[in-house]
Amino acid sequence: MARVTEYRANPDLVEVLVRQSQPTLVWMREQGIRFMPMYGRQAFKIDGRFRFWGGLTVEAWGGGAGLCEAEFRAVEKAGAEIRYGARVISLVQDGPRVCGVVLRQGGYEETLHAKAVVLACGGFLLAEHNAEWRTRYLGPGWDLAKVRGSRFNTGDGIRMALDAGAVAAGNWSGCHAVGWDRNAPPFGDLAVGDGFQKHSYPFGIMVNGEGKRFVDEGADFRNYTYAKYGRRILQQPGQFAWQIFDAKVEHLLRDEYHIREVTKVTADTLENLAARLDDVDTQAFLETIAAFNTAVRDDIAFDPTVKDGRCTEGLTLAKSNWANALDTPPYSAYAITCGVTFTFGGIAITPDCAVAETDGGTIPGLFAAGELVGDLFYFNYPGGTGLTSGSVFGRIAGGGAADFAKGNG
Repeated sequence: MARVTEYRANPDLVEVLVRQSQPTLVWMREQGIRFMPMYGRQAFKIDGRFRFWGGLTVEAWGGGAGLCEAEFRAVEKAGAEIRYGARVISLVQDGPRVCGVVLRQGGYEETLHAKAVVLACGGFLLAEHNAEWRTRYLGPGWDLAKVRGSRFNTGDGIRMALDAGAVAAGNWSGCHAVGWDRNAPPFGDLAVGDGFQKHSYPFGIMVNGEGKRFVDEGADFRNYTYAKYGRRILQQPGQFAWQIFDAKVEHLLRDEYHIREVTKVTADTLENLAARLDDVDTQAFLETIAAFNTAVRDDIAFDPTVKDGRCTEGLTLAKSNWANALDTPPYSAYAITCGVTFTFGGIAITPDCAVAETDGGTIPGLFAAGELVGDLFYFNYPGGTGLTSGSVFGRIAGGGAADFAKGNG
């Protein structure tokens, strides 16, 4: 966390996130959440044995959809009421204390009173239908990015908290953004899920419309680069790029490369592939490939499960690991653009998830968890920490709200 956020992450929150991650996983299992090894996305079979890489080893059974289903079952079993199609539009306060919410459902507004409130929702533009917000906070061009999640996530949680006196915190000009299929719809597709992402770039190269590479694809495990490379793709001419692979690494590509909706071209020669890359300078592309192939250190063994040091030499932009010459047909290319996942700016919380107020204390009765929490991620993001953060701080926020409601807060 410290390394990828350039040591800007709040050390108190990071300590809680790290130390409570394993106990939270165990607690979730006790609530009926099932987990399984991430064989498909975080392991490769080497000499007959699976070797996990990049610091991620388990996922919820059924992925994100499976996690949601299991958590909803647990909530319903506990007797909680779930309201669908109900949009919370403001917090109810008695002085500084938060004591309920105002919601809109079926065209009517209703006030729900409560002894404590937990805001557990997304950032200010995870799927912001208001593209003006993206441009205001993230900068020019972000109104053109695809949105990975739901179009209903409009940042209302942050707005309500700020209106109640919360402190704004974190990297408001930063976000989690990844390589996303160039022809994906503007917002998330429930049927495809995260299948539009394209995260196997460490085993190939990426080129822009000028036919040039623009990032070190092998700088680190994809876990530690994918969330910042979306921004780099957005900065390219036309806001797109192509990922290029040959037959040697095709078996290493993640499942998302094999969905029906993928934007893909293949060819038996590099020249034919170049001719099929929409909006790419053909000659410059072939020159890039030739220079790259010549620069690969093929005397160093290739190993996808470690940072193998198999690099290039003599290029202005090196590839630090997993460099393989593109010389084995058939060749494949995948068109990508930037897909924004969530924003890094949000509201400040204490380690016990109470929402900090501008006067220096906390807002009584208000707790928060999830992607609207600021001061955790800056510039970049380690893979898996978003789900872990939501789980760890969600559990703490729920406990804190319960204690407050009982008069123990």
